Amino acid sequence: WVAQHLPDALYVPSGSTAAAAAALSGAPQEPSATGAEGAVVGSGERTAYDAAVCAPVAASNQGLTVLADGIEDRTGAVTRFVLVSRAGVVPEPTGADKTTVVLFQREDHPGGLLSFLEQFATRGINLSRIESRPTGERLGDYCFSIDCEGHVADERVGEALMGLRRVCAQVRFLGSYGRADLAPATVAADTTDDAFIEARDWLGMLRRPLP
Repeated sequence: WVAQHLPDALYVPSGSTAAAAAALSGAPQEPSATGAEGAVVGSGERTAYDAAVCAPVAASNQGLTVLADGIEDRTGAVTRFVLVSRAGVVPEPTGADKTTVVLFQREDHPGGLLSFLEQFATRGINLSRIESRPTGERLGDYCFSIDCEGHVADERVGEALMGLRRVCAQVRFLGSYGRADLAPATVAADTTDDAFIEARDWLGMLRRPLP
């Protein structure tokens, strides 16, 4: 919408659409001019910005004038809200689940992220989201927030978490939960629960002392 109607606009990133509206109004907030939803608004006052993209409620809260509304992408974009609370009972597997973890590196080095991803890849686990964030402790320290298909009760996911426990400085398990779209994971024949259990039983047989 902006490219079509305001092709010469200069984009300035914002921490949030509410911050964009506040910056446009001149309120003491993070400087910004763009957001991701709802409406293009103007302040009528002389500030560093001419307009902002924000939710209508943000425009109302800041006393801004709505110049155009309904500009958001209506092709299926959604906002996901996550409730993070203290550890509790993990929901039972539904057959269409996701698991979320946050992984911390021991140190920044070439191949560090690859060693994390290999734990999923070798067990046939698909990742649906991966984001990196600085830890704030020192330059070059990052953590990775990851959503993967499957439930902690699944053999392949459990083994991946054990592998991550070995190679990561810290693994924060944020939970396993049913997917909103109810789409079951595609599981290859060699990564089913039965395949992992059979392989574990075989190893146990090899480790048994000879009679």
